Amino acid sequence: MLGNEITLQAVFFLALLLTASVIDLRTRTIPDTLNVLIALTSFFVFEPWNLIGIFTALPFLLAAVFCGGMGGGDIKLMAACGVVLGLPYGLLAEMWGLFVMLGFYATYCCIQKIRKAEIMKSFPLAPFLSIGCTIAYFIKLGGLSL
Repeated sequence: MLGNEITLQAVFFLALLLTASVIDLRTRTIPDTLNVLIALTSFFVFEPWNLIGIFTALPFLLAAVFCGGMGGGDIKLMAACGVVLGLPYGLLAEMWGLFVMLGFYATYCCIQKIRKAEIMKSFPLAPFLSIGCTIAYFIKLGGLSL
């Protein structure tokens, strides 16, 4: 029966990540309700050691405190996703998300320079973190160990 719980968790987790991404793109905010719902998806397949995954938000919290320029929604999103993914896969999700964002931003800057257009300095982070979380979730689901 564990397959049904994993399927339900995957459907809800990915749907909520998509919702968070769309809302962040439109409004530059991530509602707390979504973060709570994402964390609650961990109860479909509960693993107590995943609770330390909340610490995946620590690098974002430190960046916000010391550097600024990051919203609390991104921090809470990674904390919620960390509870679902666990600490190792939560950190993997961050790395993938930031890697995808770096590739997007580099491509965007090149295109804007060619077009001689202004370059935006700020982008919503949730879509990129959601991509990273999706990749990490399926790596975890596939049983690849870190």
